[in-house]
Amino acid sequence: MPSWSEILIELQIASKTDPACLDTVRRKYLAKLATHTGRNTIAYYSGWLRHPNQRGTEITDDDKNGFMATIHGLDRAKGLDLILHTPGGEVAATESIVAYLRKMFGTDIRVIVPQLAMSAGTMIACASKEIIMGKQSNLGPIDPQFSGIPAHGVIEEFHTALKSIKEDPASIPLWQVIISKYHPTFLGECQHAITWSKDIVTQWLETAMFQGQADGKKLAKTIVDDLSDHGRMKAHARHVSTDDCKKLGLKIRDMESDQVLQDLILTVHHCYMHTFANTVAIKIVENQAGVALVNHAMQQPPQPK
Repeated sequence: MPSWSEILIELQIASKTDPACLDTVRRKYLAKLATHTGRNTIAYYSGWLRHPNQRGTEITDDDKNGFMATIHGLDRAKGLDLILHTPGGEVAATESIVAYLRKMFGTDIRVIVPQLAMSAGTMIACASKEIIMGKQSNLGPIDPQFSGIPAHGVIEEFHTALKSIKEDPASIPLWQVIISKYHPTFLGECQHAITWSKDIVTQWLETAMFQGQADGKKLAKTIVDDLSDHGRMKAHARHVSTDDCKKLGLKIRDMESDQVLQDLILTVHHCYMHTFANTVAIKIVENQAGVALVNHAMQQPPQPK
């Protein structure tokens, strides 16, 4: 299958006769991937790497419209391969999307991670029966955020403040300035978000990846505790490698174990990266039949002179 540069050449040649070549080429290879696996295939791609400060690249409730559109008309008995490339997003939206996908496909869902499925993307991956990853693939910590502020970090900061004030009461004015940036109920909201995300991911692991296993509950709890350990992970952006995911106990299938599958997945990935690089698209939900919902970057209104 074509490499990144070979896809670029193919697009350059196709653009001479096909103005929509980015869509045409991308959908061609997505269809080939579905033909190879014999399963429904939906790509959920965010363009956050190309547009890092763009709102709308994260997982939101609006994404369900994309899944509804792309699932409509599919033979759901074939199960679902969900290709994920996302920075994560809202816990509530993630929970709702997983609930919808399971109503459509039960637990016959595999998640494919060509490069990155971070935060809430990791949560979705943990709702599958198997995660397909390559040497270049990464998941991330399960670390709820509030407008970019990590919930674990807020709680740690409060605990640090309490300890510092007990040891040195003179530090109270300094900590008042720091803590005053949070509203009164924020600490409780952070704790609830952490508990909420851990509870739902534990349940998803128990009912799919480890369904029927005698030690399923123990495995699920251990994995979630490790992925949610802010002290161990250090940062929201921590990249968890394929090998580390295996060590945690997740059911990982090596992309490299099927050379044809690996080539098809990476070719599809290159196609989406070219699309984000050459258009104002910031998110694409698309199935193997070419049905897609594409979100574009908001155009900035002209500034008065």
